[in-house]
Amino acid sequence: MTDAATFRVERLRQGAFDDAPQSDITHLIDRSYRYHSSQELRWHIAERLGTSPAAIHLTATGRRDPRFSRQP
Repeated sequence: MTDAATFRVERLRQGAFDDAPQSDITHLIDRSYRYHSSQELRWHIAERLGTSPAAIHLTATGRRDPRFSRQP
């Protein structure tokens, strides 16, 4: 077991070009899994999509958990 920082993925969307609609592909991963890096997440997604990790580009979006916000 490690004490390294981990994260979970709330929603995963496959991006599109030219303003085409995005596809929700959250069902491809286990949302309860705690990833240790974006590289690990890319590898996992690539495996599910049958492509190379280099073909996967991730962009973090979403809201911050208020429990971890810095107070003024």
